[in-house]
Order: sequence, then C-alpha cells, then structure tokens
Amino acid sequence: MIYLMELEETSGSSRKQKIQASKCFTCSHCGKRFNSKGHLTTHMRTHNREKSVICPRCEKCFPNKETLAIHSKECPHTCPQCGKSYKSKIGLTAHMVIHTGQSPYTCVQCGKCFELKRNLDYHMRVHTGERPYTCIECGKSFIQKGNLETHMRIHTGEHPYTCSECGKSFIEKKSHKLHMIIHTVERPHTCPQCGKRFTYKGNFQVHMRIHTGERPYTCSECGKSFREKKSHKLHMRIHTGERPYTCPQCGKSYRRKIGLTAHMIIHTGQSPHTCVQCGKSFGKISNLEIHMRVHTGERPYTCIECGKSFIQKGNLKTHMRIHTVKIPHTCVEFGKNFTTKGSLKIHMRLHLEESPESRRADEKH
Repeated sequence: MIYLMELEETSGSSRKQKIQASKCFTCSHCGKRFNSKGHLTTHMRTHNREKSVICPRCEKCFPNKETLAIHSKECPHTCPQCGKSYKSKIGLTAHMVIHTGQSPYTCVQCGKCFELKRNLDYHMRVHTGERPYTCIECGKSFIQKGNLETHMRIHTGEHPYTCSECGKSFIEKKSHKLHMIIHTVERPHTCPQCGKRFTYKGNFQVHMRIHTGERPYTCSECGKSFREKKSHKLHMRIHTGERPYTCPQCGKSYRRKIGLTAHMIIHTGQSPHTCVQCGKSFGKISNLEIHMRVHTGERPYTCIECGKSFIQKGNLKTHMRIHTVKIPHTCVEFGKNFTTKGSLKIHMRLHLEESPESRRADEKH
C-alpha cells in the first residue's frame, strides 16, 4: 500500500480516511494512481483513444471491432421512432412510453409525473434524501448509478464522446450533443409569442415564463419568486450570507463569480475596455456598453407612466418611485422623504453644517 497523504483530524471521519488513504494501481503512461484495477482500465482508454471504435447508435467507445460487435448483439431491440437500442424487449417497451406522451407514474409527495416507474423511484430519493451510490475516490454520493459512472470519469480522465468536427471530447453524451449544435447553428425552439429562437430547449422553457408570468422558484425567507433556479440559488445567499468567491489579494468575498472577476481589476489596475469616441476606459465591458449610450443617444428603458426614458435600468427603477409613491429613504431629523439614498445623504449634510458643534467650530475660526 502507498500512503499519499496524512489526513488532518478534522470533521472528516474514517470513511474519508479510507477513501483517500490508499491508491495502488498506477498508470504506466502518466503515473496517475487509482483505488481499483477497473478504474485504471477505464483510464487507459484515454491513452488509446486513436485506436478506439465508436458505436454508431450510442457513440460509446470500444477498444476494437470485436467488442463493438458484442455490444451491438447485446442491444438487439431497436426503437423504430428514434433508433435507440436496448438489451431487453421490456426495456424497449418502457422506452416507447416517451413517444406516446403518457406519464402514468405520479409522486405522492409533490405530484410530479413520470413516464417510467424507475424514474419515479429515482425521484423519490430526492424526498427521502437517499444517495446510495458513493464515489470511492472522493466520497461524493449520487441518487443514480449512472450519475456515479459519469462522475468517475472526472477521476479516470475518460472522455468517451468526441466531436467529429473539432475533436473536442466530453464526459457526458448530453454535453456532446449540446456542443454539436454549435457546428450546425441550429435553433429549433421558437417562441410562438415573440418569435425568438433558441438552441436549447431549457433556455426556451425559461424564456416562455416571461410571457406566462410563471415564477416557480420561491424564497422561503422573504417570499420573492424567480423564473430560474440559478437566480433563486443566488438570491438565497443574501439570507445565508454565503459568499463563496474570495479575492486572494485582499480577502473580500462575493456571492457571484462575476463579482470577483470585476473586483480583481482593482488589483491589476487594468481598464481594458476603451471608448472609441472619447477614449475613456472602463474595467468592465458592461460599463463601456452603458457609457456608449451617451454617444449614441440610446435610452432603452422607458417609463410606461410618463414616457421618460433612461440609459440605465436602475435609473428607471428610481424614477418609478415618483409614480408609485414609494419613497423609502427618510430623514430622521425632520421626517423628509427621498427617493434615493444618495439624495438623503446630501440632505443630511445640511444638518451636519447646522449642528451646534459645527457652529462652534466656525466661531473658533
């Protein structure tokens, strides 16, 4: 046994120690080590990529034609609709439900419907918290065996799906399929409301919520709802205080990666985005785009109440308070209200100048 590292006695238990302690199977090509012979064998395929044979049905790679032939015989049942193959007839029968559009299996917890019973079984683990498949390399666990197998490729370095156009390879078949659209420039999903076209079905579905008004992701803390799951996840960091992106220079942290990227320019001193009209430079391209509207005269944000237009969305939001009578910033001295925090700050300086302390300071001078 070869011990790679001594684990610190932290919250990690004996399971993590077992996972990270021994790796005795070493790749003779690159020296990478693995816990099992099977993972080493899988990894070795990456070095023999040029000799592999790809199945035309599922795009899975095989070391030779003989193993491809065995694979083809193992999946003799083919769907007449889409050409997908299965080892058993029952597998094909279950698959055909996808084409009929039926979803007979319903979750008793949330009411979500599924075409296949096994998909319902997998889904139920979301509610029970069961994750029976664990990676022996890093300890991460998964709901489905297939997800674990895909994850293991991160450790083995296997990328079985290769783009025939540019040679880029992928861990997952779906990632390869999405990538191929780049070369075909296909936008098959069209919005019936506004005609906007989308490459990916997921983006199309999210876009449709603009027209339907659907906001399925709701914050349990403040009740605010969102169209996208990622927006909801980012919002929750406001309540949890989570700021996962930290500047290595000054330690300042951010909720979003883009915030850290923009911040890093402060340390580098770069302002790479320059206005061709006046030569003014900006750290972020978004700031340059906003600045360019000064020269073009573009004011894309228009008030629906009075028709006044603005360069920035934030300025329109501030302006709308005039019509909605929402004046959130109040002077604690006289109770005067202001639409912006900046206006309140300017007003507060008047009190500072008129205070007894400031008068005595003036009299001394």
